[in-house]
Order: sequence, then C-alpha cells, then structure tokens
Amino acid sequence: MPRFGFYDFARPVGTVQTNKRILMKTHTWILSALMASVLILAGCSKSGGGASVDAAPVEKSFASAEPALKAAADKAVAAIKGADYSAATAELQKLAANIKLTDDQKKAITDVLAQVQKAVAEAGTKAAGEANKALGDVQKSLGK
Repeated sequence: MPRFGFYDFARPVGTVQTNKRILMKTHTWILSALMASVLILAGCSKSGGGASVDAAPVEKSFASAEPALKAAADKAVAAIKGADYSAATAELQKLAANIKLTDDQKKAITDVLAQVQKAVAEAGTKAAGEANKALGDVQKSLGK
C-alpha cells in the first residue's frame, strides 16, 4: 500500500495518457463555453434579419375592444415590435383563450401567432447555422 506524503499532490501526473486526457477535457470545456456563448449571442440578437411579424391585424381588430382586451393586445403588439417573441406568444395565447373575442379578433390572433412561430423557427435555424460555423472555425484553429 503506497503512502502519500503531504507534498505528493504537487508532483507531475507523470503519464502521457493522463496529460492527454487533461488536455482533451480542457479543450472540451473551451468548446462548450464557446458554443454556449455563440448560441446565447445568436439567440439574443434583435437584428431584423429573420422573418418580420406584422402586428397590424391585432392592432386593428382590438382598436375598439373593451379596455382589458385592448390592454392585453397592446402588450402583445409591444412584445412583437420589441422582437420579444416568447412574451408575444404568451400574450397572444392568453388572448386566444378569451371567450369574448369576435371572429375577426380570433383570426387576427391566429394569423399573427403563426407569424411569430415562423419567426422563432427561422431564428433557431439561423442560430444553429452560426453555431455550426463557429464550431468548424474552432476545430480548424485546434488543428483537427
């Protein structure tokens, strides 16, 4: 049974395989951090490069609605204009569940919600493409 002294932890690991394993773990962490940052930056960018969402049908159909419905519609429109599609989706879904809606209001909500979902899907595809490009660039720089 080997005995370890107090300062034995400071000795070099010694084997080439162990050093390679440590190096690979380090590269994996760096790649993971880079991928996460690329996805975050691509997902949070508010550039208008994706599909545009026209909130005008919701604005028009709720212009003369009762104040509570109009406030919820205005909140959804503001989220769409700010490219906050998750908040817009939540607000539109809440509005769609209201039983006091007219047929025109229901249609406007359905149409705009479809546009929002399409914009989200396109943004996800764009982010995945950018992440794959970044991964390729990192792998080239590491010599793989």
